[in-house]
This record gives sequence, structure tokens and C-alpha cells, in this order.
Amino acid sequence: MKSSARGLAALLGAGALLAPFAGAVRPRAQDKAAEPSELSAALAQAGLTLDREAGIVSAPATVRIKNELLEYVLVGPRGAAHESLFLTEVRPSLLNAALLLLGVEPGQNARALDRGKVDERGRPERTIVPPEGDGFYLYAGWREQGETYFFRVEDLVRNLASGRSLKRHRWVYLGSRFASLRQGEPETFVADVDGNLVNLAFFFQGNTLLTAAPPECNEQTIWVANEWLLPEMGEPVRLFFARAPLASVPSALLASLPEVSTGAHADGAESDR
Repeated sequence: MKSSARGLAALLGAGALLAPFAGAVRPRAQDKAAEPSELSAALAQAGLTLDREAGIVSAPATVRIKNELLEYVLVGPRGAAHESLFLTEVRPSLLNAALLLLGVEPGQNARALDRGKVDERGRPERTIVPPEGDGFYLYAGWREQGETYFFRVEDLVRNLASGRSLKRHRWVYLGSRFASLRQGEPETFVADVDGNLVNLAFFFQGNTLLTAAPPECNEQTIWVANEWLLPEMGEPVRLFFARAPLASVPSALLASLPEVSTGAHADGAESDR
């Protein structure tokens, strides 16, 4: 838990929104009490829910892209909204603080290893090692005309090469990073600047909070939405970041599911897991 505690302390002291909470949150292993009231209020104001005992954070989002290639699952207004399945107004550093409160440890991002050879064009041959490590299971849910729809996020993404949905897996937590974007300026939380929160295709910079992990995610031009399962573009959904697989929406969170407009329905109902 030590690295999580250090990451949370750094994050809480990084920006104006989170500065009042610096040093106020102790690691879960040492203190299982609720988060400070100021942070709790900030989470609630952003529409986030945090259940530390159940190991679940949920966030509001809307359906963004249904019929174009995808490279991201979740971005903010400043991110790559033209290639993301979902869009959220939640500030990345605030969502990251909530995820850290669940005791997650940063994993290893995808990386390219030089094989010591060159291809027919004289370019170095490299082996791509997929991301690995601690993380979350991702779900999306909403309601329509009295029906609850709850899916693994992977089920909402289709692989054009295989014709199947993305393989279900645990998404690896990266936690973005701090960097000085201009010489002489203080470090900033990069995800807040980029606006990209969860990537589907591999990106080696490690700027997002979470990354997909299956090896096929090294390909950037094979991912599209399973659009027949999703509400229309712009309709609200709720995203869930769970430390363990979920069989259904936790009863305490059912009321948080948004209602989509009549006719903006999915063709499937609650998934198994």
C-alpha cells in the first residue's frame, strides 16, 4: 500500500481542486474510516460514488462514439473525444484520487523491447509486452423504461479482426504521471491536461489512469463499438470501476443509474459478469 499512499499524497497536493485535501487521507491499510469530508464533498459534487468496503467507484458519463474507430474507452472534454466510447465531465485527478482510496497499486504499462534485429525496411524489430499488474474491472449501466442494462465494458467493444467482443480482463491501473510540460514550470498531472482517462489501444507514454491489457490492443485500427447494445450518442450511462468482478449492479448503486431517453435502447439486458 505504500506506493498507493505516496501517489495519493502527491495527487492530493497537485492541483487547486485537490490541494485542501493534501495529507488528509491515510492509506486504507492503516485507516478504514471514511475519506475526509472535503474530499467526500468534491466526489459527490462531481457525481462520483465511492464504496471503499465494496471496492467500487462509479462515475457519470455519456455515450460518445458508436460508428467510428475507437482508441479510448473514456475521455474528458479536453481528450480525444472523436475516438472514445464514452465522455465524462469528471476531472481525471479527482477520479484518480477515488481509485487510489481503494488501495490500488500502479501496474506496468505496455512496453516495446528491442529484439536486436531489423526488418526489410531497416527498422528495428520490437516485441510488445502487454500491460500487467493491479487494476479494475469496468462496467457500464443505465436504465430504460423500467429495465436495467448492465454490461462489462469489454462487451460493448468489438474487434473487427476477430469479429468478437474485446476479451474480458482486469484493466491495468497506471495512475497517469506528473510532468513539467514546459521548462521551468511546475509538474502537473498529465491526465488533467490531456483529458484521456482510459485507453483501449496501447499508448506507451502512460498518461492515462487505466489501460486495456490484452495483446491485441496493440492494434489501433480494429476497435469499434458494439453499437446495437448501446443507447444513442449523448445518452447518459454510469461507469463502474470495481476491484473484483461484479455479477450485477450493487443494490446500493441501483438508484445511481441514469434513465436514457425512450427509444435509445440497447438490445441486451443485464450481463452475467
